[in-house]
Amino acid sequence: MSNSRTIKPDDKGSVKGAARAPEGMAGLAKGLAVIEAFGIRHPQLTVTDAAQRTNTSRAAARRCLLTLVELGYLTHDNGNFRPTPRMLRLGGAYLDTAPLPQLAQPQLVEARDALGESVSLAVLEDGCSLFVARAEAARIVATGVRVGAKLPAHSSATGRVLLAGLPETQLDDYLRECHPQPRTPKTLTDVDAISERILTARESGVACTDEEIELGMLSIAVPVRTARGETVAAMSVSASTARTTLHDIREAAVPVLNKYAARLGRLL
Repeated sequence: MSNSRTIKPDDKGSVKGAARAPEGMAGLAKGLAVIEAFGIRHPQLTVTDAAQRTNTSRAAARRCLLTLVELGYLTHDNGNFRPTPRMLRLGGAYLDTAPLPQLAQPQLVEARDALGESVSLAVLEDGCSLFVARAEAARIVATGVRVGAKLPAHSSATGRVLLAGLPETQLDDYLRECHPQPRTPKTLTDVDAISERILTARESGVACTDEEIELGMLSIAVPVRTARGETVAAMSVSASTARTTLHDIREAAVPVLNKYAARLGRLL
């Protein structure tokens, strides 16, 4: 039996201390950590930013960034590095071949058409809600939600649904290690209050957030469960507070989301 372990950056993108298989490539691990350092809150990085976010030296971060520029994944201007469209190929390899996004897309489209709102699918990854599929409504609202985007699990509707599906010990570990940071004045940062919301989502099968991720935005999410009852994803809808209330969107969206989440679950 092999005793090698997978190289995996931590939640800050760090590869420090990661166990590496004998055939592993430290340079590749650092390069991937640099790629993962980009995000909604970090659309561009300097060498110093990349070094700090990946816990590597400035020299190593610089080599990774310049290599990615040479390969066409980043562009470089006045000390700032930004992803190019070529970066989409990396995520596309998963989205084009993984069964979950492919199976989910028709269900998301039908749910979107029924609600007139954008509908998304997310999975839990490294303590975050990672969006892997989405059906956009004609009414485009800048929610920061897109395929490949990540939101903190503890403060997002999809994340709370996904955390609710974890075994008790894993949920306890997550809550013990998470350090909630406010994204808006309405973001819950008290761990006990967050735990209560997660347990409520576990009991009711639905989670809601009211301007916790972005001011002016409401979100509703329900679990996607397999025939074995395992929560594998969360299906969600977001809407503007200028157009609806949390009560109204919940009344309208939950039955529709449950219908198409159940359809997707039967396919898994």
